[in-house]
Order: sequence, then structure tokens, then C-alpha cells
Amino acid sequence: MVTAATSGAGQGLTVGVLALQGDFREHLASLRALGADARPVRRAEELAAVQGLVIPGGESSVMDKLSRAFGLAEPLRERIASGMPVYGTCAGLIMLADHIIDGIEGQQTLGGLDVTVRRNAFGNQNDSFETDLSIPVLGEQPVHAVFIRAPAIESTGPAVTVLAALPDGRGVAVEQGSLLGTAFHPEVTGERRFHERFLQLVRAAA
Repeated sequence: MVTAATSGAGQGLTVGVLALQGDFREHLASLRALGADARPVRRAEELAAVQGLVIPGGESSVMDKLSRAFGLAEPLRERIASGMPVYGTCAGLIMLADHIIDGIEGQQTLGGLDVTVRRNAFGNQNDSFETDLSIPVLGEQPVHAVFIRAPAIESTGPAVTVLAALPDGRGVAVEQGSLLGTAFHPEVTGERRFHERFLQLVRAAA
């Protein structure tokens, strides 16, 4: 179900979506629907031109290797450290995490988000599931969350706010300063409230 969000939330903002791998097209569509100038980012010069970045779902180990191969990993780390707003979904959350459990040998993250994330926490593709989550900061209407080979947040640092958790206590949506992360995929259901919150972070940083 598509949920309402302010159509002009991104007006005047230039934001990027890391477009090396994964479902970046869906994020571009969500951000453009909110009025943002949303651009795919594959090179360092494209990263330099945006005020904030979405890191999409996909395969985190592949995204890690490609970001290094394309010379983007270090510029990304520098922008994150300097306060650029970033929203990571699923694999993007893994990329933002300071610590990863069950990563492949040699897998690296960009870091910045003081969380420990377990990769493929719920099993393989056949174990994907959907559920409704209460996320008060986004309003009274629940968020219909789609988990596809999703990670889970095993622990958080003191500066991290858990926005949503499953009944077993594992976090699935967090925020720390200008960084936002979800273990699920709001972009596949037309849920734009997280993108709107990301754009609010971008506007505040600008």
C-alpha cells in the first residue's frame, strides 16, 4: 500500500542513490516523487555533486567490492565522516554499520553507524517475509515492511536511536545523527515516509 508523504519534501535538494548494484532505480523513483533532484552515483565526481546519499538493498559483499573497484569507498567514508546524510536499506544498512557478523571473508563496510549488524539474519530468499511495524516518529499509521534476505541489528551504541524492532527485540530501523538505516525495503511497497525523513536530514544539514 502506498502511504502519503509530503510531495515537495525534496524540493531544491540534490541527492544521490549509489547505483553500483541493487534496487537503486526504485529509490530514485521514490525520491523524485518527493520532489528531489535524485541522481545515480557511480563515480567520485558524482558523489561530490550531491547533498545526501541513499545506499540501496542488494548484495552487500558485491557492493563493497564494487565501491572499492570504482574508487568510491574512501570518498564515501570521508563524506559520511564529514556529516553527509545517508540512508541505507538492507544491504545499505550493512554498508553503514561499524560492525558486521557473518560477512564473507574480507568484507568491509563504510561505517559511521554505531551498530553491529548480522548479515542474512533471517535466512535465504525463501525466508523473506512481510510485517507491519509501529514506528511512532513516522506517525500513527504502521509501516508495512518487506524483509528480503534481510540483516538484523544485534546491538547499538549509545548515540543510536532504535526506531523500530521486531517482537524478539532485534532492531530493524535506526537513526544516528544524519544517518538512517532500515533492514527492510520501503521502496518496494511505495512507502515513502523514510525517504521523506532522509530528505529532512538532508535539508537540516544543508
